[in-house]
Amino acid sequence: MLRQLRHNPRPAGVLGTFVRAGVAIGLMAVMATAAVPSSAAASAFTPPEKAVTYDGATGRFLMDGPWLSRLDRHDRGVRATWFNARSARGWHTVNVPNAWNGHNFSVPSMAGSVVWYRRDFKLPSSDARYSWLLRFESIRYRASIWLNGHRVGGHAGAYIPFEVDLAKGLSRTGVNRLVVRVDNRQRNTDLPPGSLTVEGKPNGGWWNFGGLLGDVYLRRVDRIDMPVVQVLPRLPCRTCAATIDYRVTVQNYGSATPVTVTSSFGGQPVALGTHVVGAGKRVTFTASPTVGGPHLWSPLDPHLYTVSISADGVGAHAGWTLESGIRSIDVVKGRLLLNWMPVDFRGGFFHEDSPRTGGAADPAWMQLVIDRLKSIGGTVLRTHYPLDPYLHQLADREGVMIWSEIPVFQLKTHLLKMHSVQAAARRMLRDNILDKSNHPSVLTWSIGNELTAEPGSVQKKYFKSQAALIHSLDPTRPAALAILGYPTVPCQRSAYAPLDLLGVNTYFGWYPGPNGSVADRTRLGPYLDSLRKCYPSKAIAVTEFGAEANRKGPVEERGTYAFQADWNNFTLGIFAKKPWLSGALGMLMNFHCRPTWSGGNPHPSPPMHTKGVFDYHGHPKPAAAVLSKWFHATQQYDLPGP
Repeated sequence: MLRQLRHNPRPAGVLGTFVRAGVAIGLMAVMATAAVPSSAAASAFTPPEKAVTYDGATGRFLMDGPWLSRLDRHDRGVRATWFNARSARGWHTVNVPNAWNGHNFSVPSMAGSVVWYRRDFKLPSSDARYSWLLRFESIRYRASIWLNGHRVGGHAGAYIPFEVDLAKGLSRTGVNRLVVRVDNRQRNTDLPPGSLTVEGKPNGGWWNFGGLLGDVYLRRVDRIDMPVVQVLPRLPCRTCAATIDYRVTVQNYGSATPVTVTSSFGGQPVALGTHVVGAGKRVTFTASPTVGGPHLWSPLDPHLYTVSISADGVGAHAGWTLESGIRSIDVVKGRLLLNWMPVDFRGGFFHEDSPRTGGAADPAWMQLVIDRLKSIGGTVLRTHYPLDPYLHQLADREGVMIWSEIPVFQLKTHLLKMHSVQAAARRMLRDNILDKSNHPSVLTWSIGNELTAEPGSVQKKYFKSQAALIHSLDPTRPAALAILGYPTVPCQRSAYAPLDLLGVNTYFGWYPGPNGSVADRTRLGPYLDSLRKCYPSKAIAVTEFGAEANRKGPVEERGTYAFQADWNNFTLGIFAKKPWLSGALGMLMNFHCRPTWSGGNPHPSPPMHTKGVFDYHGHPKPAAAVLSKWFHATQQYDLPGP
């Protein structure tokens, strides 16, 4: 039994080098182009051994900073062999992470384009025993990667990390030219799907930012690697000892060797055993140690345990560090429980949309989101896609929970029916779970948002398959789905049977809904009661509520700050009368939506979505005080015990 660790560590970072704050300072005044002279980006550099986040493999070398970029609106770069370009003519300098259209809110920007990125680098070591991988935290949407003119990999899918092996064409002693082609032109079969309005303009639920949206790493592999690491705490009762389920996959890049995997959880040793891992093979190591009298993680007390993992073979080594929080999340008799106590969370919906960098990672803006949420008493965040790993780290440390969702967003039945689309959704869900499951901040795994209100056989198959995948890969969290809040929809008990947690998006008194069914805000209370009656075994939370506001005016006028404040006050008053409700998420901050957006506002500000109670720059509207009043008056979690 492992001894409890009675402190809340805040390590500086992997190998003592934690750079996100430094990057933030450098990005404060950076726009999308011309940050430094092109010659600086074109010249080769040796990436430093630095990590933006504490969680992850050791041996990460940060490739962020100045890159060369070139927009390819007519998609001629491949034919013109830009991946072999020697000259910097026609290229300009950007700072990565980068959204090529981070400040462009035109119709062509929303439709997407092709953009190229390029950087010259030297390996930090020429030692032949090392393999080198390239890790991208997020690219939207399709990527093709070349190294020294050789295509070394590709990927399709936004917001999910992926890696490519740089064995082909790599120079160990000379300069290497890395070239990445990114295509974010929207397709209906993408996740999220692209589409056109009746006017032929690009549609979508949020702005189609494209480019190298996340951090980029060069990763050193010393013959063996740990591509998958899961450390999942289980708490069978509030006062029980916790069991920590380790699942560590070791991959061998060298010759066959016995590999021993060990760990330290909060300073206490854990042995995962020794197995022979063949050349080019993978072996999964497991262990389930216990922690007596654990110090539980919760939004009221976000206690973290430091974890280190080592894999050692003959002349081979791999390492991993992370922060773990011991807590349980369960659904019992229709209630969401955190550490075996009922939850009634309050929080906010938002999008990764920074005034400085658009959809590219911006650490200062991520901190602003956390600060604004906590200033009104919120404890949960949600958006429609997997979030940046640094935001998860902030959430872990500051006691914020995240409704983690994949962007299966308003997908029509004929598209969801396609094998390729379902395969992409399954792959995205799997990758999101394996990448983010170590974070105590993850509240649930959500498989989509606002699919058809009356699911048919296609949706039922999808729900069953995705829920089974969640329960297989991470049995410690519920499977969730966000649905449309329409009172005209009959009970869908059999369709939602595989799910544990239902989120409902409620806009009663704002949108009309089918045949005006949600136009009257007084119908919200009876509708919620009907949900409880229909789904007695499911935990139910409100995943969206809000009203647009972009101007001063009388309380009776839709789109005014006064109307928004009154609407939110009424809605939150209804939620407060539903003791069985597991939580509610309002609109936190404004974001760019789409060129034709009105959001039900008679005087809209397209493409800005203005349901946030904070504006695009984080300034409060009057409704922020309304949310703060109700959120602070709600007992969201049981007080921590001794």
